[in-house]
Amino acid sequence: MNEDRRTPPPHTADERATLTSMLQFQRDTLEMKCEGLTVEQLKRRAIAPSGLSLVGLVRHAAEVERGWFRNVVNGEQSRSPWTPPGSTEWADFEVDDLDETGVAEAFAVWRDECARARAVVAAADSLDDRGHLGEEAYSLRYVLAHMIEEYARHNGHADLLRERIDGFTGE
Repeated sequence: MNEDRRTPPPHTADERATLTSMLQFQRDTLEMKCEGLTVEQLKRRAIAPSGLSLVGLVRHAAEVERGWFRNVVNGEQSRSPWTPPGSTEWADFEVDDLDETGVAEAFAVWRDECARARAVVAAADSLDDRGHLGEEAYSLRYVLAHMIEEYARHNGHADLLRERIDGFTGE
C-alpha cells in the first residue's frame, strides 16, 4: 500500500468547498483502499453469500455518481454500462468474470463519472439548484451530502475487505 496521498478537507471553508472536498476525500479513500492489489484480490468477495468486493464497490460508486449527478442533477438519461439493455437489475457487483481489462474498465468508468460529477457541480449556480428523480426534487446540497454518506458507508466495507485481503487497516 502506498502512502496516503489524500488531500484533507479544509477545516474552515464555505459550504460548497466543504462538501466537495469531503466528497473528494471519500473518493480518494476508496481509490487508496484498492491500490496495489491484483485483479483476483480486487474481485475477492467479503463472505458468502455477499457479492461485495472492492471492484464491485468501484463499479457501484460509478453507478451512484452517474445516477445522482448526471441523471438527477443534470437531467440526463445515462444508462449503466454494466446493466444489459432492457434489464432492471443492477449488475455493478457482478464481477466474477472480470479479467484485467474489465477491472481497468471499472476504474476508468468510475474516474470518468467522478470527473463528470465534478463538472456538474462546478457548473451549478447554487447548492440550491434542483434535479429530479421521478416526481421527487433534490437539491445539489442534498446530493453532495448523500454522496458523502454513500462513500463513507461503502468505505467502511472497503476497510473490512482490504483487511481481509492483506491485513491493511489504514490509519
